[in-house]
Amino acid sequence: MNSLEPVLSGVDALRLDNQLCYALYAASHRMTKCYRPLLERLGLTYPQYLVLIVLWESDGLTVSDIGRRLRLDSGTLTPVLKRLEAAGFVRRTRRQADEREVEISLTDEGQALQAEAVAVRRSVVETLKMSEGEIADLRARLDALIATLGGEA
Repeated sequence: MNSLEPVLSGVDALRLDNQLCYALYAASHRMTKCYRPLLERLGLTYPQYLVLIVLWESDGLTVSDIGRRLRLDSGTLTPVLKRLEAAGFVRRTRRQADEREVEISLTDEGQALQAEAVAVRRSVVETLKMSEGEIADLRARLDALIATLGGEA
């Protein structure tokens, strides 16, 4: 924080329009809403889409690897993975080296969905009316905020 900038105090500090948390909440809600109809056509929910994005980057990850990448615990992630498996997009197998670890791999159907997901992202970018550079800048600022709040970016 720049020490030369005035700090809001009293009632002004509590105005909804001055709450960063609310702006982030509302933006997150609207972003998810933007994705919903596009993902429904693919038979996916937003959390399922995020899991697939991680697997398209690096297939054959453990549940804990995916959880770390998405900042989700296994209790939240396991039902999502089970639904993806039931839909035929991923395969869950126990690792031979350590049977406590469950490895998640894309099926051919899950891999093929990647091409359709490119169109989903393109449509969302058009809706945002932002350039790739603007998106990258915003992402960097949000990653820095996440790191400041105690999560690795």
